[in-house]
Amino acid sequence: MKRLAKATLRTALNLLFFTVIATAILAFTYSVTHELIAQSEDAAKLKLINQVVPAILYDNDLINDTINLPASPELGTTQGTIAYRGLLHGQPSVVVLESIAPDGYSGKIGMIVAINYSGFITGVRVVTHKETPGLGDYIDIAKNKWINLFANTSHERFQEEDWKVKKDGGQFDYMAGATITPRAVVKAINKALHYFEENRDKLFVTNPSKKEATP
Repeated sequence: MKRLAKATLRTALNLLFFTVIATAILAFTYSVTHELIAQSEDAAKLKLINQVVPAILYDNDLINDTINLPASPELGTTQGTIAYRGLLHGQPSVVVLESIAPDGYSGKIGMIVAINYSGFITGVRVVTHKETPGLGDYIDIAKNKWINLFANTSHERFQEEDWKVKKDGGQFDYMAGATITPRAVVKAINKALHYFEENRDKLFVTNPSKKEATP
């Protein structure tokens, strides 16, 4: 009986040991891969920022001149994000916002929207999406130039009712058979413009690293 009890205890201890080791390995693997994935996404995002903000619009270190933003319904965000500020001769010139279209065909569409201080969009790029292959190509700058339609647009140029795809009576083209994706993108960009206009001064507060915008 004692021998059986010892064997059972030994087996239980072995199982506990291997469970602890396996859990530790899984946790370590997740930590490492999660960080690498996040770093990869950040690198891709910074590369896209250089595409949407012309170099002539800023002379500061835009990538490191940032401000923390709280979650915002207008930006479609459910957690804090970072806005990148561009200054020219010490004056506010452009800001890059992170925006999410929550109603894409296959889920959320993550974007960056660059807006100059006058309220005109200088560029938009899609950062992440889960759209169906073919449909998703439509919003990917590497595969289609459609997203460039938003460069130079503003609420001064287009009225509220214009911020829709043409099928819905708006001003923006779309690909036949792929209405949901561009509709979601147009709506999200319009809302990002509203956010900028309502929070322009807060986005360019001094000492941004020590402050947080609170719309």
